[in-house]
Amino acid sequence: MFSWIVALVGLICLLPLFGLVALAIKLDSAGPIFYKQERVGINRRRNDRRQRPDDLLMCNRRADRRQKNVFGKTFFVYKFRTMVSDAEKRCGPIWATKNDPRITRLGRFLRKTRIDEFPQLINVLKGEMSVVGPRPERPFFIEKLSTEVPNYTRRLEVLPGITGLAQVEGGYDVTIDDVKKKVSHDLEYIRISSLSSDVKIMFKTVGVMLGARGM
Repeated sequence: MFSWIVALVGLICLLPLFGLVALAIKLDSAGPIFYKQERVGINRRRNDRRQRPDDLLMCNRRADRRQKNVFGKTFFVYKFRTMVSDAEKRCGPIWATKNDPRITRLGRFLRKTRIDEFPQLINVLKGEMSVVGPRPERPFFIEKLSTEVPNYTRRLEVLPGITGLAQVEGGYDVTIDDVKKKVSHDLEYIRISSLSSDVKIMFKTVGVMLGARGM
């Protein structure tokens, strides 16, 4: 309920900013204002903790529907567009990097200030995300990383978040070691998760935004 209230108030207060950002995106580059991408949400299955990654991958190959939901229920995350239109169709699913040539001039600013994440308040209102939690990842990368990073799927035990401990403490994922470091932050968040810890992370996020230190 706390996240829902924060999202509702935040969305109402940020509506004027949404209009300005939408206009800026249209003036900066051709393409849509918003961008949506399939992500994996919370895994509510009771047997998740007992299943090994290779067992999950066997289930993953049985059918397309199972493939999308074997790690958790999928949903579409919303963002302001920060890359050139149809960027992923040209090169496939790859991690964004600090100097990614696909990112537009305005997109770099939106990412550094985390403004591109604001539309995800809609995901919070829909019950798909929380304000604070592990970042939701794409099915392709979860399938890959679940076999390479210990305890990676434990991130799916809670609702994904717009911001989180891993986001305020880390930067871009460039190597597997970077991912492992972020997972350790995510697991630490799950262990200490409380209203007070969420509020602290929100304040840290504001500091990241004001200092333009976002990813």
